[in-house]
Amino acid sequence: MSPDMSPAMEFEQILALPQFSLAQADKEAHLTPLLNGLTAWHRERCPDYARLLDVVYPHYTQAKRIAEVPFLPVGLFKTHRLKSVPEGEVFKTLTSSGTTGQQVSQIVLDRETARRQTAALSRILTHVLGPDRLPMILVESAGLIQDRRRFNARAAGVLGMANFGRRHFYALDDEMRLDRGGLRAFLDQFGGRPFLIFGFTFMVWQYFYSQLAETGLDLSNGILIHSGGWKKLQELAIDNAEFRRRFASAFGLTRIYNFYGMVEQVGSVYLEGEDGLLYPPNFADVIIRDPLTFAEQPIGKPGLIQVVSALPLSYPGHSILTEDLGVVHGIDTSTCGRSGKSFSVIGRVPKAELRGCSDVHAAMAASAPPATIEART
Repeated sequence: MSPDMSPAMEFEQILALPQFSLAQADKEAHLTPLLNGLTAWHRERCPDYARLLDVVYPHYTQAKRIAEVPFLPVGLFKTHRLKSVPEGEVFKTLTSSGTTGQQVSQIVLDRETARRQTAALSRILTHVLGPDRLPMILVESAGLIQDRRRFNARAAGVLGMANFGRRHFYALDDEMRLDRGGLRAFLDQFGGRPFLIFGFTFMVWQYFYSQLAETGLDLSNGILIHSGGWKKLQELAIDNAEFRRRFASAFGLTRIYNFYGMVEQVGSVYLEGEDGLLYPPNFADVIIRDPLTFAEQPIGKPGLIQVVSALPLSYPGHSILTEDLGVVHGIDTSTCGRSGKSFSVIGRVPKAELRGCSDVHAAMAASAPPATIEART
């Protein structure tokens, strides 16, 4: 442990460090007290959370390590509006993606939690983008952003990422048609130096790559950040490695970063490294659990992903058991200069609800009347 580190660093101190810099032992030492503090905070302020702890963890006092922090199943946020602040302090309500008829999570934010989330996302993304805001292509329609007090996961993701760019170009119209002329104009003006591209994975593939793959566009100065479900792409035999290979071959675009995240823990983004694996930032972590016993799985053995984060004050979302399956590949063994756990997401629990923004959009598109996607020139 570095000599200038206190035994239990506060959240702002951990946030100020270069992200992905804490070795796992240091993270255990610093993050466990913060998570214990959040458990006590939410227990005192959220009656539903307190009742749940009393029933499920009747003898719980404090966690001695991150894996001992009590977790909530992610589905609970679809049936309960959990909050640890008075209603008058609710600044924004986020909802998860969902197809028609599905219940969606409701995540309430106060201004401090929203500030923490924005600051955390900034610290994570500057790790790969640098300190300057770059000209930005959004593989999305500008019409998606409507009521800024209430967003679904897709709109919140777009708006959150837009903060890291400038001179925004929305590449799609409301009919999901690609504006080729506008794209060429953007590249003529900004393509000679670094620029940012953001979109949800399926949409980037369906509405961007698929329509431009034969054009020979030079995107070699681009940095693509994308996220979302892989279900539909896997049906097309496109995994992460093939996705990256195709973009490199078609456009010379090699700086590509996938990330894993969810509306239930917005701000805690698990960003892909240059080795193709995902890494928790300093203020968050993952635990892989046996789907039947919930025991922590060893390195290399798949299980349910639990995510923990020191961010949320307005709702008890600091420790969540997801419906995603993943595996930890190593601890402090990165080949790209990142510390802590490296992991990958390998799918969804069978029969779990369709969830990723990309997969939800794909499902909705599949259920809509047939339509021809046309490109504007």
